[in-house]
Amino acid sequence: MSYNLETKDAAQLSDSEIEEMANLAAHTQDKFDIGYLSKQVEEWVLVTRCYEANKLRAWCLYSLERIGGTPAMILGLGYVEKNSKSELYLKHLLGDQYRKALLAFPDEDVLVGTKIVTPEAFRIFNGLHDIIPSPGHKLTGEERAWCRRLAKRFNRETNVDDRTLLITGADELGVFFDFCGSKTVIDTKVAAQLKPLKGKPNDALIVCGWAMAEDLAANKLGL
Repeated sequence: MSYNLETKDAAQLSDSEIEEMANLAAHTQDKFDIGYLSKQVEEWVLVTRCYEANKLRAWCLYSLERIGGTPAMILGLGYVEKNSKSELYLKHLLGDQYRKALLAFPDEDVLVGTKIVTPEAFRIFNGLHDIIPSPGHKLTGEERAWCRRLAKRFNRETNVDDRTLLITGADELGVFFDFCGSKTVIDTKVAAQLKPLKGKPNDALIVCGWAMAEDLAANKLGL
């Protein structure tokens, strides 16, 4: 089966393309409807979409930017269709985003960060280095500072615990990468980091890790 990846400026999305993205996630409890997606499109620079045989299977709004001078790939709202091929869709989606990161930041390590609400979404960070939070790891001052920077990027700096990277306390629907692969197996200690979340619409866990320059150049990440 052939896969088609397309990355372009989010501002170039047509109403019909936004509707297509919303329809893919329409059956989820998160309800990423057209109105909500239209607002999110205005907040993010890029969008990557993964098609299988001309059918949309995954998408992600994101940006490539520098935070305090550090190259960063910030994954905003994202969704991967939940079926037996979810892992494959995610790999293709991330593979294209990493290729764009390499073009934007050649010969540099890139911080990758997002918000997640399911244990399976830790799969997004496979192959990255120095992933936080990690079970049993006490965050350093620098790592806590990165947590606060990412929380600020998501406009949630007043709702974050910089010791656990948990975001709680807001009522509106939040921005996160929705991934729940049917074949994904996550270590129970890793998954336990999400347990304190209370299930409110904007509860989430900030996760970040480093894509090393040599791995990006060798195309070892994603696909």
